[in-house]
Amino acid sequence: MAEPLGRFGLHNPRRLAGFLAQCHVESAGFTALEENLMYLSAARLRRIWPSRFADEGAASPFVRNPRRLANRVYANRNGNGPEASGDGWRYRGRGLKQLTGRANYLDAAAATGRPYAENPALVQEPADAMLTAAWFWQAKGCNDLADVWAIDSITRRVNGPAMLEAAQRRRRSAQALGALGG
Repeated sequence: MAEPLGRFGLHNPRRLAGFLAQCHVESAGFTALEENLMYLSAARLRRIWPSRFADEGAASPFVRNPRRLANRVYANRNGNGPEASGDGWRYRGRGLKQLTGRANYLDAAAATGRPYAENPALVQEPADAMLTAAWFWQAKGCNDLADVWAIDSITRRVNGPAMLEAAQRRRRSAQALGALGG
């Protein structure tokens, strides 16, 4: 597991701490290598994806329907095709970073030599989960951000404008840095 870290420049305490903290949050404390799209209420769907659902009525058909939800919310984004293509489900969040979207799977495949576009489930395998997370971290410029301890900027790169669990990401980063002696 250490090989991907060195390969993608994760070699100092700040970089490692930021990386571990983001992976911890993205993977539900290192317990989930696949995105949980089982939402139990339309209200929660609206909070997570307000631009995808105009109101709770529009969100209701997607409650307790992970495949349909993924195809809706990830349609025509990150290199995915339209809702009917099934790309949203096929290229849903996986791995320690929750790699999402056909474009990210293709880019990860090109950078690592692994067949993620053809076999997206590989990203759920522990070694590939680590490899894709480390690749994404470097590809999105997170090493430089970690060097100046810009945790919120890292969170935007990893999680997007939603900044989900930003406080937890800051707290985990500080804890990891302390544990690494940084």
